[in-house]
Amino acid sequence: MITQLADVAAQVKSFWSPLFVPQLLENSRLPALVNRQYEGQIGAEGDKVKVSQIVRPTAQRRQTGVDDTSVFTTQKLQTQQVEVVANQVISAGYEFESLVQLQSQIQSQDSTIRQGLVESMIIELNNYLYSLAAAPTTSTSGVTDFNAAQLIALNVKAGQNKWPDMDPWYLLADPVYHGDLLASQTLTDGDYVDDRPVVAGKMMQKKFNFNILQDNSAGMSALSPTAATTDLALAFHPDFLYLVMQLQPEFELSSLHSNRQFGFVLSAKMILGAKVGLEGAAKHIRVYNS
Repeated sequence: MITQLADVAAQVKSFWSPLFVPQLLENSRLPALVNRQYEGQIGAEGDKVKVSQIVRPTAQRRQTGVDDTSVFTTQKLQTQQVEVVANQVISAGYEFESLVQLQSQIQSQDSTIRQGLVESMIIELNNYLYSLAAAPTTSTSGVTDFNAAQLIALNVKAGQNKWPDMDPWYLLADPVYHGDLLASQTLTDGDYVDDRPVVAGKMMQKKFNFNILQDNSAGMSALSPTAATTDLALAFHPDFLYLVMQLQPEFELSSLHSNRQFGFVLSAKMILGAKVGLEGAAKHIRVYNS
């Protein structure tokens, strides 16, 4: 049994570790959009890594016949680095009566056990990230109908806050606000638009510079001062928040026998951290009703 336990534990690490983070990001909204590559390694709690952002150069203008237009100036490539501490640990686990329950799913592409661990971590990760998005420079409150007019107003505020318009902007809307947008004729009716903006109930095209996605995560309630669970949205430029995660989670499988119990316990642990980015407070806007 000891050999079997070790074999199963090794299989879990071998087959699940490479799949876990890609599956987590594929099935999430906010974590996928603010996840960052970083310099350094996250191997233990408290590790520090650096996220880099290239600083744009300053352009020069010269006039023909007045200035020497045959020369130009350059600037050394510079990056601004933000240090992020991986000081958060998210974990989830299952107990099993028999290893057979686990072993039968290890190599399955559609493992419900792995999916359960992924979903539980997404929920807690969303709770963490949305808590960091609750204090932007700009907020819009009292929005009962999130329609095209509200979307235009968001576009104006983003422009006034100097969001880089060459980069993608995102809007994550809860199901109620997302439903308001789908019901807005000027956004979805063929008499007003010709880009097939709605396919299978999802907005597929950019609207007023925003890529719009529905997010039904409970963590969005952090956007509301009263912790409301509906009428919530977050508009942002991806640079507003830097998320860094371990490349692979840590899996551990052990027997419960030392607790005088029969059975086994499987745990998944991931170390991560996040930090509001450079000018991050100005690069996201929360929208809520109350």
